[in-house]
Amino acid sequence: MNKTIYALALGVFGVITTEFGVIGILPVLAKNFHVSIDTAGWLLSGFALTVALCGPFVTSMTKNINRKTMLLAVLATFIASNLASALATNFTVLLVSRILPAIFYPAFWAIALTLAMKQVSEKEAPKAISVVMTGLSVATVLGVPITTYFADLFNWRASFYTAGAVNLIAFIILLFLVPSTPVAKQKTSNKNISILKHPLTWVNYLYILLMISGMFATYSYLADYFTQITKMNGKQVSLMLLLFGSAGIIGNWLMGKIISHNVQHGFRYFPIALILVELLAYFFGGYFIPMTIVIIFWGFIHTAGFLVGNTRGVHGVPKEALEFSNSFLPSFFNLGITIGTMVSGYVIKHSNIHQVIWVSISFLFAAFIMSLIKIKKPMPVYSNEAVESEPILFHA
Repeated sequence: MNKTIYALALGVFGVITTEFGVIGILPVLAKNFHVSIDTAGWLLSGFALTVALCGPFVTSMTKNINRKTMLLAVLATFIASNLASALATNFTVLLVSRILPAIFYPAFWAIALTLAMKQVSEKEAPKAISVVMTGLSVATVLGVPITTYFADLFNWRASFYTAGAVNLIAFIILLFLVPSTPVAKQKTSNKNISILKHPLTWVNYLYILLMISGMFATYSYLADYFTQITKMNGKQVSLMLLLFGSAGIIGNWLMGKIISHNVQHGFRYFPIALILVELLAYFFGGYFIPMTIVIIFWGFIHTAGFLVGNTRGVHGVPKEALEFSNSFLPSFFNLGITIGTMVSGYVIKHSNIHQVIWVSISFLFAAFIMSLIKIKKPMPVYSNEAVESEPILFHA
């Protein structure tokens, strides 16, 4: 694994810290801006919905821009977003500040994943993705708990200043370690669109949608779940999020091994494993010590879902169409976040937060059913002339 892949992982760490950082402080923000917890949830679901709607269009519109330049431009918008969020005087300003960088966020994921996969052989691609996805795991280990801790130590504004600093560091590292990656002008019609006509593509995307919806039906309100059901204070919530994310690093690494050995096992067993651990969270959620143990297993399994989703999104896709396929992944990932967060928000409003576990289990079981569907017909392989729009990598 070369330095480019690790630099991309750091960039992922920066953007994920911004996207998910609000999860740990949703109760604080709801109280500060005098809104309900389900309304505060729009700080996450609004971001995710924007990504879902803008994904393919933004990636397509920026396909001729140097990939390194695009990565840096996206990180710059995240830095500005965090600064604007920290200075927000009302909930509307905060929500708008959160949504604006989400417009360009999909391009970062599509480019980062594609560049990582193209640094290694096809067999090693899942491992390359897992390294990049480690940035997500570390963000849940350090980024989310640290922003939560600073909010508890100082105030909620400190949380956004911290996230902004993280993105600034990622910007500097990518500036020096990621090679310039210009793209050739497209000279022929893009045949990549044909993968959207293949049934495997939509089985993959629907699996991702259901799986992510199940994951975020609970994860979006994890801090509030700890506060209300397990009766934890702010510092204890930060510690639990740290345990959750730390276990996730190991889980992400192990899932990379499993998928490299047998990709179908990862797709099939992940939703079942997460269902089992969430059942434990439901029945032991009111007990501090047992819940602490459950949180470790929960984080171990949960974080691996992002690797499962990214691998599933390109399962069976020809190498020539990777970037095109990856451009749709943020849309389905974030549509899943939106659906899971909104459905659970509705359940919280009309019932109580304890019941979000059943929302999660319903989505995850549906994802398991999707994993049983087999499509034997392979996707088409493209001729060389259809590859001219793909990135040309220049290594230092």
